Amino acid sequence: MELFGVPIQTLYLYVLVISGSLIILYLFFGDMVEGLSEAAGFLNPVLVLAFFTFLSAIGYLLEILTGMNSVLILIIAAIASVILDILLNVFVLIPLANTEESLVYTEESLKGRIASVIIPIPVNGFGEILIESYSGRISKPAASFDNKGIGEGQKVLVIDVKDGVLYVVPRNEY
Repeated sequence: MELFGVPIQTLYLYVLVISGSLIILYLFFGDMVEGLSEAAGFLNPVLVLAFFTFLSAIGYLLEILTGMNSVLILIIAAIASVILDILLNVFVLIPLANTEESLVYTEESLKGRIASVIIPIPVNGFGEILIESYSGRISKPAASFDNKGIGEGQKVLVIDVKDGVLYVVPRNEY
């Protein structure tokens, strides 16, 4: 069968190469078009591109390996592509969207944490502290909550956070 003067196998192969290339480009530049996928609602670009990739790959293979009618092959490939797309969405994309990054923290969550001073905090000045946890280390700029100097290596308690600066008191004061 020919479509637009091109054999259907060639057309399947063109769609496969183009959709596969677009998936790879979306992998690299997907963050730039993130707003488009949210505005389109349920039409996730990954699912649309995956549908065309599955459709063209299955259609191409069935055209080459079987002697079935091309319309029947297109229907079988479309049904199989919808099923594969649903499986991809349910078992891969939805769980990935619902995962949380364990290393993410908010500055408000740092209140009440114990830290070590790695750069001394002078009177009315700024230094740096290191907060250690199971997920890693965080170093942040710090200032003394009550405008007293705090020496290097001393343990401190984070009292407040303002404009990215943690306000601390020496640990022995609380």
